[in-house]
Amino acid sequence: MARRASPISLRSPRLSAGLESPSASSTFASVISGPESEEWVKHWSVVSARDLIDSRVVAVEAGTSVEDACDLLLSEDIPCLTVKAPPGATSSPFAGLFDFSDVNAFLTLAATQHTIPPHELKANASADQIMSAARSGHVPVHLVSNLSEKNFLETVPHDATVVSLLAMFARGAHRVLVRSPPPSNDFLGMVSDRGLLSWFFAYAERTPTFRSYLDNSLYALGLPSLHIHSSVVAATSTAQVLDAMRLMSEQGVSSIAVIDEEHGTLLSVVSVTDIGKMVVPSESNQILSAPLHQFIARIRASDGSTDGVDKYPIYLVFPTSKLSFAIQKLLATNAHRLFVTDNDYLPPATYPVSCTGSLCGIVSIVDILSLFAIIANIPDVDPTKRMRQRRASSSSSQSSRSGLASHDFARSRSSSRASLRLSASPRIVATSGDTRGSVSNLDTFQWSELVSPRKVE
Repeated sequence: MARRASPISLRSPRLSAGLESPSASSTFASVISGPESEEWVKHWSVVSARDLIDSRVVAVEAGTSVEDACDLLLSEDIPCLTVKAPPGATSSPFAGLFDFSDVNAFLTLAATQHTIPPHELKANASADQIMSAARSGHVPVHLVSNLSEKNFLETVPHDATVVSLLAMFARGAHRVLVRSPPPSNDFLGMVSDRGLLSWFFAYAERTPTFRSYLDNSLYALGLPSLHIHSSVVAATSTAQVLDAMRLMSEQGVSSIAVIDEEHGTLLSVVSVTDIGKMVVPSESNQILSAPLHQFIARIRASDGSTDGVDKYPIYLVFPTSKLSFAIQKLLATNAHRLFVTDNDYLPPATYPVSCTGSLCGIVSIVDILSLFAIIANIPDVDPTKRMRQRRASSSSSQSSRSGLASHDFARSRSSSRASLRLSASPRIVATSGDTRGSVSNLDTFQWSELVSPRKVE
């Protein structure tokens, strides 16, 4: 029986400091050199990006209402829409993309607008335009396109390759449109970051040396977000759905960890897709005040409603987990990120296996694609640049007002393990002339009014 090759060793293994790092190229401890990697990149350079298209382009008019655009996302079961440019607005046929991150950002703005002082709302041109449109009874989707600042419109030419895609995704993009051959201005389709990751995993299955590389542990690879501790975005299970929505919007992430308040262990994950698929169809603001543990129970119940099989995705890995295992889990759970937990800690027997360990970091699809981009010698790889910019912008906008309590972790050491404690669950308090109370009072509004207020005839 043939023996399995041992993992390809890495050059100068070390761990990076985290999100503040200016460039992944200087912090990833994953760069390898030699004939193996040269052969990999040679192959990547001849595979056409158009062969990786995993989603069609579904376009909507710029004036389509946000409500109708949300309905289309749900009915078509697609990750995003392409928003046509308003007449005369740009030379490009499209103004941008619209996905569940934008839905989450819009709903958060609508539900918490009363917490924002008028002068701050005026200073934010996008928010001011959206609220003005809402008062008129119609919010066009082009105003909400990329409101999350996560959903930039990125394109590559029809003859682009896998290396071309890596250059885009390694800088924080989540989707890339592939253009049709000139002189056409159309697009052949869309490639997602998950689609590209799936291609690399299939490539590893037929390339033993690359598969051997993927058998290195996350710790050995030194991924930049593996040990970021206090920067992990999380909420306790007793926090409300709107708390999670606002965290995702303000921190510029597509999912957050939901942890046990007492032990700080991972219970589950809530994503912007969950918000879109559960909050939007509910057509009620009451769901915004539901505790996250109830919201998670509803998500799990719906998972088994179509095929009778209950699904309990486990969104965690350990520093000692193989990269190949993390990739498999990302693809199997349809997640953009996994949470990293210390594996020298055993939780109480009453907790499910998904709770194992103390939360200490993340590993995302973009992190992994950035790893491959460095192997391909792509310059200026920086997967966290856009996230840092979003967080800096969010921090600046909040500096003059009180809002969601900080979810910073306080680290305490017990032998060699870092145990993390989350600050108290936040309450979103709306301040207006009628001294509105907590988020639970927002259920006096109807969902239809929140999304697209209608004038009473």
